[in-house]
Amino acid sequence: MTVNEQILTNAQLILRDEVVTGTLVIRDGLIAEIDSNISTLPQADNLDGEYLMPGLVELHTDNQEKYFTPRPKVDWPAHMAMATHDAQLIAAGITTSFDSVALGDIVGDSTRVEKLDAMVKAIIESQTAGINRANHYLHLRCEVSFPGLMEFFERYIGEDLVKLVSVMDHAPGQRQFPPENIPKYREYYQIKYGLSDSEMDDFIATQQANSAQYADPFRRKICEVCNDRGIAIASHDDANEAHARESFDLGMQVAEFPTTLEAARISHELGLKVLMGAPNIVRGGSHSGNIAAKDLAAAGVLDILSSDYYPSALVQAAFMVAGMEENNYSLADAIRLVTANPAEAANLHDRGVLEVGRRADLVQVNSHSLMPLVERVWCGGKRVF
Repeated sequence: MTVNEQILTNAQLILRDEVVTGTLVIRDGLIAEIDSNISTLPQADNLDGEYLMPGLVELHTDNQEKYFTPRPKVDWPAHMAMATHDAQLIAAGITTSFDSVALGDIVGDSTRVEKLDAMVKAIIESQTAGINRANHYLHLRCEVSFPGLMEFFERYIGEDLVKLVSVMDHAPGQRQFPPENIPKYREYYQIKYGLSDSEMDDFIATQQANSAQYADPFRRKICEVCNDRGIAIASHDDANEAHARESFDLGMQVAEFPTTLEAARISHELGLKVLMGAPNIVRGGSHSGNIAAKDLAAAGVLDILSSDYYPSALVQAAFMVAGMEENNYSLADAIRLVTANPAEAANLHDRGVLEVGRRADLVQVNSHSLMPLVERVWCGGKRVF
């Protein structure tokens, strides 16, 4: 065995289309060999029949936000916040993370807007310095009804770590908040911002006016720029066939959190990868009353899972999908939801599958009776957990 070689044997290897018991060899940070036999070499690391799967690929997480502002009005040092975020992801088996940063918000002076520069800087500096254990990229979440969006977009779109851009419109009457849900919108934001009835009326009118003025031109311009640069684009909260077809026509690759089966089905048929939240699977449904991810799995149109706000939900949800009688997802199918499919959607073709020549981003999982437990994690062949 060379210095840069590791032999992992007696593992249930979760390959792209099947699970086989065998041996995987890591050499110089890459998967060098895969064998269906169990190694008898004394230096081989025996996994005792536990699962070995590709490192998880997370396309949409805002998990880092809570560490930059752990309590209201508390600013935490940026690199410490980033290190804590990174450590939590690795412990959850996530070896590639697209850290979502919001370009614009419902209000212009929100914490998300105030912390934007600090978060982007910390992500870039920590990744460039090589201090992260996971690979971190940037996912720019573009609020197309926010008047100042394009200033933020132009500031960050040239960064090398930007590999995914999503477009969304959270104005009342749009997507997540269709006209029939405006009363819920009113109730939520009136309490959140402490507005009187008349102030809430003005707030809604302003959001709707901004959406009418900015959403369509901003959405089209952003998609044009990303298509020219070869950056993957995601829609957000598509609710019907018209939304799904518009996303396809604008060159998008991912449909994030469609709110209805109709939108998910059309997106899937058009070739967009349908992304849903892993917490939706773990909790048994959407916290906002939209379509349940398990229903999309039952319909065979669930392509990607994202941990969203709870990193450890990702591996848990994948195993839950594989265990559901209502769908036809095998374990290999379910693991692709959190590995190969998101990697391919984001144009990362060097990871996400246990194949010779791929990055040795690996996760050892114990299928404990209570829940799947992440035991060990390798990133680029280096043991990081």
